[in-house]
Amino acid sequence: MKPANKVVKPALSLAVQYVSAAQNLPARPQWRRWIKAALQRDVSLALRIVDEAEGRELNKAYRGRDYATNVLTFVYDEDDHLSGDVVICAPVVAREATEQDKDLLTHYAHLAIHAALHLQGYDHEVDAEAEEMEALETALMLKLGYPDPYKET
Repeated sequence: MKPANKVVKPALSLAVQYVSAAQNLPARPQWRRWIKAALQRDVSLALRIVDEAEGRELNKAYRGRDYATNVLTFVYDEDDHLSGDVVICAPVVAREATEQDKDLLTHYAHLAIHAALHLQGYDHEVDAEAEEMEALETALMLKLGYPDPYKET
């Protein structure tokens, strides 16, 4: 009898750092589920959940923008091993969820997927790349049972 072909899913090494005073943050298993859904290759990732002061400081230092943004992704691609850091600013995410009338955990799921795709080289600087990335994000969100993150609510 011939063995069935096994689909090997990419491996994820994940460290989560909670340094935010925010409430209702996703638990480590939730982050893991969302990020793994977006992986196309093995990844080592440090995920840091921060408050606005640190988010603003990092965005200013690395992107030259003097405000806190929802997510920052730093990639350290070393030949055959992909690693990186992702910083998510909890107060910005909470504010966006409220402003966009989205469920908070759903918004975190979207941003985790978004960051994982950035880590793997996806970008949204030009329209064609943005359309490809958004289509993939939407497909992954739907596969996980969440709504289309780009559909107006």
